[in-house]
Amino acid sequence: MNYREFSNLGWKVSEIGIGCWAIGSEWGDVSVEDAKEALYSSINNGINFFDTADVYGDGRSEKIISEVLKNSNEQIYVATKAGRRLNPHNADGYNLKNIESFIDRSLSNLGVDIIDLVQLHCPPSEICGKPETYEMMDEIVKKGKIKYYGVSVEKVSEALDAIKHPNVKSIQIIFNIFRQKPSEIFFHEAKKNNVAIIARVPLASGLLTGKMNHNSSFPKNDHRNYNINGDAFDVGETFSGVNFSKGLEAVEELKKIIPNGFSLTDLALKWILSHPEVTVVIPGAKNKLQVELNVKASELSDISSIKESIKEIYSKYFKKDIHSNW
Repeated sequence: MNYREFSNLGWKVSEIGIGCWAIGSEWGDVSVEDAKEALYSSINNGINFFDTADVYGDGRSEKIISEVLKNSNEQIYVATKAGRRLNPHNADGYNLKNIESFIDRSLSNLGVDIIDLVQLHCPPSEICGKPETYEMMDEIVKKGKIKYYGVSVEKVSEALDAIKHPNVKSIQIIFNIFRQKPSEIFFHEAKKNNVAIIARVPLASGLLTGKMNHNSSFPKNDHRNYNINGDAFDVGETFSGVNFSKGLEAVEELKKIIPNGFSLTDLALKWILSHPEVTVVIPGAKNKLQVELNVKASELSDISSIKESIKEIYSKYFKKDIHSNW
């Protein structure tokens, strides 16, 4: 496993982390035993960055992480999120009383006295540009409940607004072969401001594993079933917002250029890591086997020779449809 500097915090985080949405909810049923095994396997494979949120299984993900942390002596950086417990989820709810109460709940769920990193969880766009947002987070830092904070965003414009504020240490954003827009302007600005980039949805909800086809189906409690049209939350979170059939066509194109010794999963993750501005990529995992498949990419060889071909596939299948959406 290779490690990268996380902003200016002195953290060296594994370039492949683990996204813990799947062990919380909305990806079909995952047993507690499988979830714990995935986290222990992550640690054993050099992963030291866990990303979760208070709404993943209404705290289930955080509580499972807590149990694993108690049984490990390794330095694990835990990043959680706050804000999506608001109902309705609107800008007025982003105030000190509400956000601090959510953080208090996460402290309890995680069983810690202070949280390494709290990210505002895809807040309304206007929140990302308001100085009051970051004054609120600074106040929570002063109270000793969180060490640092960042913002998880849907849109590049939100990321650019957020990094104007000096205490924002990280931006989490969807970035993968099917969603290339963040690398155009945002990456340059984030590097200039020494802001860590957490790349989420790296496998486009499984499309970029190459294991899906037109007959693939998903459980009722899997967002790839009920959010295919964005009925529950931003459609960009499901298959990166791309048309499923087009995604399958693009996958077939990608399979033709996979280097020897790589799987499509390896290629998808290595492509993200080939961007030095990215600090950590956070593929999800429901079990030990998926973790072991995810971590391989860190040690694989450079793929610079095929990056232009990957860009051409993106332009052919997706750029016109989705590039301006996020």
